Amino acid sequence: MIEKLPRIAFLGIGLMGAPMTRNLLDAGFSMNLWNRTASKCEPFSAEATVAATPADAVRTADVIITMLENSDVVEQVLVASGAIEAIKPGALVIDMSSIQPSVARRHAALAAEQGAGYVDAPVSGGTLGAEEARLSIMAGGSEDDVLRAQPIFEVLGKSTRIGPVGAGQLAKLANQAIVGITIGAVSEALLLAAKGGADPAAVREALMGGFAGSRILELHGQRMIDRDFTPGAPARIQLKDMRMILDEARAEGLTLPLSQQVHNEYLSLVANGHSDADHSGLLLELEHINRARLGAADSGSKE
Repeated sequence: MIEKLPRIAFLGIGLMGAPMTRNLLDAGFSMNLWNRTASKCEPFSAEATVAATPADAVRTADVIITMLENSDVVEQVLVASGAIEAIKPGALVIDMSSIQPSVARRHAALAAEQGAGYVDAPVSGGTLGAEEARLSIMAGGSEDDVLRAQPIFEVLGKSTRIGPVGAGQLAKLANQAIVGITIGAVSEALLLAAKGGADPAAVREALMGGFAGSRILELHGQRMIDRDFTPGAPARIQLKDMRMILDEARAEGLTLPLSQQVHNEYLSLVANGHSDADHSGLLLELEHINRARLGAADSGSKE
């Protein structure tokens, strides 16, 4: 006998949520969808139930997935709206947003009051990883709850249980520290090489074969050379993550000077009107500081 797939309520059909929803529907899951801007659910309306409110979306669901912008939005959608009180006993909440570990722990406690399980499962991989079902999923929760989530995670990417509730968010902060700092390093390296007269595309190609090679040099280095800052992960989200990294460090009595510097650079980038540029657009802030431009000789470059 084939086991029936759980019904999923997916809250947040944005840049990441839309391709994740597509993959779950293609895998045969029945779904309830909700998004603050309801029109974003329209592409799926023939295959899923579009709910008017978060509470309506979760009421009949076995699994509730949230994929929202920050802690405040998750709090508003999951708690303030009354959705968490509408969750049925035995359901499982999977928050795949990037939020503060303390908020994840509090939401887990609220879910437990309803007789529901909870896993914090932020992701890395951006929109491309979401589209290709290659997300890296960092899961925090009990072994039983993470095991219950596994059939869903397998459709979206590869999961690793990090530890108890909140541990997934700590892993995501570690990921974002590396991402943010490395984007800064790639920006500085390519601009330095180009300013001295080297071809930044050739520099990137050479470095990819050596110890400095990385996924960020590969993908975001190319974005910088192409000046293609269409958002896969917007700069404002990277700024939010850098702020959470510093908040968590402060709470643990740590000083993280590299994270602080990169936070400040993203703060300036956003303040200068680039909040919706891809986070690889940190190059734009470096160019602004130095009054220099990567690939300035290329008159056909895109702004």
